[in-house]
Amino acid sequence: MNLLLAIPSSLFPLPSSLFPLPSSLDTVRYQIEHTTQYIYSQAVTLQPHVVRLRPRSDGCQTLHSFTITVTPQPKQQAQIIDLDGNSLVQLWFDPTPTESLVIHTVSDIETHRINPFDYFLEPWAVSLPADYPVSLWVQLQPYILGQQPGYTSSIDPIAAQLAQDLWFQANGEPLTFLSLLNQQIYQGCQYTIRETGDPMPAGVTWNQRSGTCRDFAVLFMEVCRAIGLAARFVSGYQEGDPDTPDFHLHAWAEVYLPGGGWRGYDPTQGLAVADRHIALVASASSRYAAPVAGSFTPGGIQSSMTYQLAIAPL
Repeated sequence: MNLLLAIPSSLFPLPSSLFPLPSSLDTVRYQIEHTTQYIYSQAVTLQPHVVRLRPRSDGCQTLHSFTITVTPQPKQQAQIIDLDGNSLVQLWFDPTPTESLVIHTVSDIETHRINPFDYFLEPWAVSLPADYPVSLWVQLQPYILGQQPGYTSSIDPIAAQLAQDLWFQANGEPLTFLSLLNQQIYQGCQYTIRETGDPMPAGVTWNQRSGTCRDFAVLFMEVCRAIGLAARFVSGYQEGDPDTPDFHLHAWAEVYLPGGGWRGYDPTQGLAVADRHIALVASASSRYAAPVAGSFTPGGIQSSMTYQLAIAPL
C-alpha cells in the first residue's frame, strides 16, 4: 500500500477533504494580457527570437486560447516543443532595420489544482536523502545535478549546509523538509524587484537575505538538489492582490515527488502552488525559462525593455 506523508498543520493546514470531487467551483479562469516592448538606441536587424509566453496546458491548467501579435511582423513563426515539453514560439524576421520590437500576447487559461497535496508518495520515497531508482535517475539527472549558467556544477556549500539543517529539523520527511525550506526563504529573506538579469547564485541570495522571485526559486532548487531532490525552475504568472493593478512575471520551483509528479513551491510567498499560479514554462536551468530570448545586429547597441501586464479573473 502507498503511504501518504502528512504535513504538519502548523506549516500548511490540509483542506477538510484531501481529495475533493471535481466541480465547476474547483476551477479558476483568467484572461492574461501581456505586452513587452524593446526599444533600441538605433536601428537594428532582428535575429531569430524565441518567445516563452504561451501558458502550458496539462492536468493542472487548461489553455483555452492564446494569441500573439509581434511588431514588426515576423517573416515566419512556428510553434515548437522543447526538451521539457514547453510550447514555444519561434520568430524569424526580415533584415529590414527597426528601432523597436513589441510582443503582445493574450491568454485565456483555466486552473484546476485547488489542493496541492492531493497525492500519495511512493513507499520508497518517504525519507531523505532522495534515492530515485535508476530508471528515474536517468531522466531526472539534469534536475538533480543542475547547473546555472556561469556557475560551477557542484552544489553551493551554503545551500548544502541549509539542506542539512532543515533535514535534521524535518526528521528526514520530504514534505516537511520542503515546507520548512519554503517558509525559511519566505520569512528570512526580503523580496526585491530586479526586472532583468540572471538569478543570483544561491549562496549570494541566502547570505544577503534578499532577492527577487527568480533568486528565491534558484535558492530553493539548490537546497533541494543538495538533499538529492530533483527540482526545476518555473516561469509564469500569479494572481496577486486583486486590489493592486501592479502585476509582474513570477518565478517559482517545482520538485519531482514520486507518486505526486512535479509539485510547485513558491518561496516568495511561502506557498505550495495551487490554482492561483499560471505556469508558462519549466526547465532545469532558469536560462531556458526566460520569457523572450533573441539577439540583434550590429552589436554594442543599447536596448531598454518595458512591459504591461494585466491578469483578470473571468
